[in-house]
Amino acid sequence: MSSSFFIKTKGKPKTTKKGKETAAVKRKADGDSGGQSKIRAKKSSSKYNEEISSDSEVESPTVSKKRQAKEEIEFEETPQEKKLRLAKLYLEQLKEEEEKKAEDESFETDLIAGRLQEEVLEQKGKLQRLIAKDLLPPDASEIRVLRGHKLPITCLVITPDDRCIFSAAKDCSIIKWDVENGKKLHTIHGGRKGTEDRHVGHTAHILCMAISSDGKYLATGDMNNLIMIWEGETCKHLYKFTGHKGPVSGLSFRKGTHDLYSASHDRSVKVWNVDENAYVETLFGHQDLITGLDSLSRERCVTAGGRDGTVRVWKIAEESQLVFHGHEGSIDCVQLINEEHMITGADDGSVSLWGVNKKKPLGTVKQAHGCHGDAGLEQPHWVSSVAALHNSDTVASGSHNSQVNVWKCGQNYRGLELLFSVPVSGFINSLKFSSSGQFLVAGVGQEHRLGRWWRLKEAKNGIYIIPLKRKPSNPEEAKQTE
Repeated sequence: MSSSFFIKTKGKPKTTKKGKETAAVKRKADGDSGGQSKIRAKKSSSKYNEEISSDSEVESPTVSKKRQAKEEIEFEETPQEKKLRLAKLYLEQLKEEEEKKAEDESFETDLIAGRLQEEVLEQKGKLQRLIAKDLLPPDASEIRVLRGHKLPITCLVITPDDRCIFSAAKDCSIIKWDVENGKKLHTIHGGRKGTEDRHVGHTAHILCMAISSDGKYLATGDMNNLIMIWEGETCKHLYKFTGHKGPVSGLSFRKGTHDLYSASHDRSVKVWNVDENAYVETLFGHQDLITGLDSLSRERCVTAGGRDGTVRVWKIAEESQLVFHGHEGSIDCVQLINEEHMITGADDGSVSLWGVNKKKPLGTVKQAHGCHGDAGLEQPHWVSSVAALHNSDTVASGSHNSQVNVWKCGQNYRGLELLFSVPVSGFINSLKFSSSGQFLVAGVGQEHRLGRWWRLKEAKNGIYIIPLKRKPSNPEEAKQTE
């Protein structure tokens, strides 16, 4: 009696009754009279009903455990406890979401910071992505050839999104190609000499071309001293710029703008505003015809002065120029690697690396493409084109020795090291790296773009797309380099 009295004073919860009922149901179902006597014997010593129900585990352990778990949830958890449990669960979810958000934000911040740092280095001309060590020579079977021009290709450009190539040739035509499938997207046919008034397009050899950094405008220059402006997407003719008194030999859009720089055999550099269809100014300085021109995002351009033996950096805003001397022959091509460094090629067979802070080359490779001719009368192969993968340590050069050479720039752009040569037969009149660095494009002809000194009959006039394969990257090595 005393034990039952104490149980009542404790205010035994209603759950015990339900527990007894469930236990009774079990006992009836099992038909175990021995089980009932055991439970009654232990009833006086047990404190909680859960201990009573647990004795039935002898009969079916798995079923009883499941039921016990259900009972604990149903009968032991009060509404307040449930609210507390759900609140804790909700808070944990919020905490996880916030942590994930913070991680994403920190990743984005690091990404933006890295991008800004790259842009600052790019502006300073100190950005050098070291990718040359990972490049592998392509197989000859992987090189694709696009044929459509009747005469030697003289120049080409790749659109900023790497999807299309524009090429021009001595047949006065311009072709827009699809990189992926190699099909012609558009052809601007050349006209015959004397049809300038009625023909929309070029009627003389096209020597150079450039595309704006947004792909909106395409500019082409020819032997008739004309610059034509086309719509990049549709190839629709927009403007014609006249003003040069000699063949237009170099064109380049300032990166991020529609300002156009042009160079000519009349020894002058002109500045144009394509948006306004306007001429801006003319710069003089070279003592011989200008053979090449390039520019990046700064308000300046670089030119190769042919037989005057100089490379000049033109500071447009300051109306001043820097003069560099180095090659022994005619400097025929120039390309900027970044804002502070450039590469040039000459008909003395040499390829040189330059920095804007030094008047002499930082590194020169003589007879970069070997020699030709009889013993004792050997002449170096002219370097007819150079290309640079912007803000990297990878450059390329072309000649007519049936090879395109890919070079690695040394640390701080001091010196050149040959990585590999790609077999391409003919005069390499133009070379361009894609923006992504996934491929190199060569414009090839049977003749040199500026004349007809030789004719290589075995060569084919065409566009050669050379894939730049890379070694499989090791994540651990990448982390170490970072």
